[in-house]
Amino acid sequence: MSHDWSDTKSKFSQCLCPPGNGVFTVNTAQERKAALHQKLYGQTDNIDVLWQASLDQLPASEHKAAILGISSDCGGGILRGANWGPLFLRSALIEQQPSTTCFDLGDVRVIPHLLHDKYLNEGTIANCQKALYQNQDSAYFVSPLSITEDVCDDFYAQFPDKGIFGIGGDHSISYPLTKSYLKAKRERGIRTAIIHFDAHTDLLVERLGIDLCFGSWCTHILEFLPAPHHLIQFGIRSSGKPKSHWESTFGVKQHWAHEIREKGAQAIVDEVIAQLKADQVDELYVSFDIDALDAKYASATGTPEYDGMTPDESMLILTELNKHFPITGADMMEIAPFTDSSLQGKVSSETTLKEGAALSAFLIDAMNR
Repeated sequence: MSHDWSDTKSKFSQCLCPPGNGVFTVNTAQERKAALHQKLYGQTDNIDVLWQASLDQLPASEHKAAILGISSDCGGGILRGANWGPLFLRSALIEQQPSTTCFDLGDVRVIPHLLHDKYLNEGTIANCQKALYQNQDSAYFVSPLSITEDVCDDFYAQFPDKGIFGIGGDHSISYPLTKSYLKAKRERGIRTAIIHFDAHTDLLVERLGIDLCFGSWCTHILEFLPAPHHLIQFGIRSSGKPKSHWESTFGVKQHWAHEIREKGAQAIVDEVIAQLKADQVDELYVSFDIDALDAKYASATGTPEYDGMTPDESMLILTELNKHFPITGADMMEIAPFTDSSLQGKVSSETTLKEGAALSAFLIDAMNR
């Protein structure tokens, strides 16, 4: 980890790429990338040069929130397609939430077949370093989870008062995002909690032999929290085990979707605020899997689930939490614009992006404050 800005910028310029370019393609969605670049830079050529130059402005940026796109769905396992989330959600934010602004770091450079460097042999790593960095002896990582953690570690070391808003990608991406955040806050003596919206617990120890994936990331960040019950989950409803199993086994705190409907979102969040104050929590990180929302609002995702939360319930909870605690890190995960199991097609994709953009705008604005 480097604390020198020139070294950090050099790493960013090699491990990241311009916004929307995280999915490497020759033809697919090129017009969508060009449209995003036109909105961001006012032109569609020489984008890499413009993006590289923009990194120089990061130290002086007035924004506390910085977007980082991670276009990877290799840690998923049901319906793929969340790799397009960073491109599509950025466009939705610009079009639908124009008053929300922040610094854009760009996208992690993603080799779509990879997940984490620990799963690779030396030969594969050398080949991938040659592909990404034109140097098979490069010191940089090659897999999206590994690159993300490395970049975030340097970001928080360089800019301790700024925060990253991550756009996924499948939910495995939240492992490096939250791990870096929690490590940085712990080093500064800041007590944190993770607020996790999801239809699923993501508390597996491993899935089919893989320990870091969309269904297990929460398990592996618990050790970095002040206590396990500082992971607070909202919207759970798709689980092979009851709430009592997850809370007793892992020590987390859960508020299932049916409880939010039955008790009301206000009563639930009042309970959570009391817990956080009793635990003397200073700052919050919000990880939002779009499938926390009922499938009628968010079906363009890998694992849509009905009987979920409404956008209004989610926004009420976030708004009340932010009245009492600063939100200093966040992510939006699992928006898969080309994937829609509801058969509603384009309309459903637009609805999912609309709700995702509204929630993302709130989180970015909260971080900037």
